Amino acid sequence: MNTLDEMLSLDLLSAAQHREIRTWLRSSKTPAAILAMPPHLWRAVEAASVAMNLDADFTRPPALDAGPDCA
Repeated sequence: MNTLDEMLSLDLLSAAQHREIRTWLRSSKTPAAILAMPPHLWRAVEAASVAMNLDADFTRPPALDAGPDCA
């Protein structure tokens, strides 16, 4: 849900889209139920994801030396 909140704060989702998506995700008990989200909501999430360049986060290797526990 943090990513959805960030999308809202960056004005990549409207308040109504954020509310609809959040409600759908909270009521979905299985991955299949999430995938059944209405197409207009998927389009909103996909457009916001592209704007945030989220794919780059998933294709970038993890920084193994990052974080407060690494010195």
